[in-house]
Amino acid sequence: MSNRPWRATVAAAALTVLLVSGCSNAAERPAPTPSPSGTSAAPSTSAAPPASDPAARAAALVATLSDEDLVGQVLMPYAYGDSATKVSAGSAAGNQALAGVDTPADMISKYRLGGLILVGFSADDPTKGNQETTNVDNPKQVHDLTTGLRAAAGRLAAGPAPLLIGTDQEYGVVTRVTDGVTLLPSALAAGAAGDPKLTEAAWRAAGAELAAMGINVDFAPVADVLATRSTVIGSRSYGSDPKQAAAQVGGAVRGLQAAGVAATLKHFPGHGHSADDSHQDLPVLTQSAEALQNGAWPPFTAGMDAGAMAVMSGHLDARAIDPGTPATFSHKLLTDVLRGQLGFKGVVITDGMNMPPAKRWAPGEAAVRALNAGNDLILMTPNVGQAYDGLLAALRGGSLPRTRLVEAVTRVLTMKFRLAETPAAQMSTLNSPEHRAAADALAAAAVTVLRGTCGKAVAGPITVTSSGGRDGTRAALTAALTAAGAQVKPSGGTVVHLVGYGDGAKDLRPDAAVTVAMDTPYVLAGAKSPTLLATYSSSRASMTALAAVLAGKAKPSGRSPVAVQGLSATTCGT
Repeated sequence: MSNRPWRATVAAAALTVLLVSGCSNAAERPAPTPSPSGTSAAPSTSAAPPASDPAARAAALVATLSDEDLVGQVLMPYAYGDSATKVSAGSAAGNQALAGVDTPADMISKYRLGGLILVGFSADDPTKGNQETTNVDNPKQVHDLTTGLRAAAGRLAAGPAPLLIGTDQEYGVVTRVTDGVTLLPSALAAGAAGDPKLTEAAWRAAGAELAAMGINVDFAPVADVLATRSTVIGSRSYGSDPKQAAAQVGGAVRGLQAAGVAATLKHFPGHGHSADDSHQDLPVLTQSAEALQNGAWPPFTAGMDAGAMAVMSGHLDARAIDPGTPATFSHKLLTDVLRGQLGFKGVVITDGMNMPPAKRWAPGEAAVRALNAGNDLILMTPNVGQAYDGLLAALRGGSLPRTRLVEAVTRVLTMKFRLAETPAAQMSTLNSPEHRAAADALAAAAVTVLRGTCGKAVAGPITVTSSGGRDGTRAALTAALTAAGAQVKPSGGTVVHLVGYGDGAKDLRPDAAVTVAMDTPYVLAGAKSPTLLATYSSSRASMTALAAVLAGKAKPSGRSPVAVQGLSATTCGT
């Protein structure tokens, strides 16, 4: 593991830093806590650390921060509203209940926040249970929002290190910003394509667009191996083969971070090894430690080798390692295994603390437990004020060691300074022809035939049908078929039937000549159609690629990254 990036001795530097008080003119803040000696910080007379050394800059900044500033830097909550400073009455009420403030900017100022997560909804989102509001509408609105959030953070004592603004932009069923951006096919589609270079190019385009909107942390890629029929992970995973998934995760990390956006490997120690949903209960991983090491962790280590700046700890009970304790709160998993055994030196971020496995404790106690276990950022606490007060009280009372908090903040600030080194792309790059071409290439390589003839055009005219009222997807495929030269009729033609997320045997059409799986392909095991295809995604790029195959203009060259009962795993090739 010694060849991994991010080997700066952040922890060692942090542990030697003497905490002293900071200064601020913000009226809403309490007075800074004095340093342990009871004196105020004197102006530094030493030379500033080199601008090219993020770890040194972080350590120097940490030395100026008060207790209140330190505690705020490890919090990354959500907020209500689509603007930093102007919100609806309903959003103001939501922020009052969450944090005792009216606006997102007020929340940043009052609690000296290290970051904020932008949340939102998508139709087939298995994570929507803990998305209590939405902050996203369109790219301009997101850019205006992030600009306002950064302006508020810039007035903090930690202002020299830019605010972390994150979101879950995985592509596929979990995609927060959907309008006006280039939409990649799902992770499972990339696994079917099997070419890490295509994945890297697509994720570089995606990262540039996130950075242009002001988002510098993506809670992606999903590094979970799909070892079970997990519906909450599903097509968010790159597949069931650890080695192949690892190669894809590495490509996604390299692409995303080349654009100046931190990649987050999730959900450690491996959500795909349980079929249960941590948004509802605490999933149990029954595998041995050796099985997890060989079957669950290769994509995580590949992502670390590619330089991933962050790892998300999952609400998962790994019985062989720390039975009964969610990994989010497990010192054994996060400190002994993730940092000790696997050698990760970056930022560890909790999964949403508003999820049931984390709500067994009050927000303050949960935050303290998570920090002591080895997390550096507390994500989506259900009550910002209680989490902040609980951390501050634990720091002053000794149950949260000062060295642990300093270590966490130093890691967070180091990541911030590293991200600031890459200039953000311009908004004009959003959904550009070059970016769409990268998404198209990945989607085209993913289309897979699981039964039928390779590369033969479907006899026309074609009628496109679907389950679940997917009018937009049907329209997209119909338009793409027409552009590819195929004849399309609203009814009475050769039926091409689309099935997607959440569909089962009841959603299949026995009279369909072609059935297409736009999510996990397991549903195809019960399909009667003579031709079975999988795109693993319903994105525009995936529908364009599917149309080319149906029109006989391209061969379906993908290979299913998961086994489907009774169907072949062979590929048509190129």
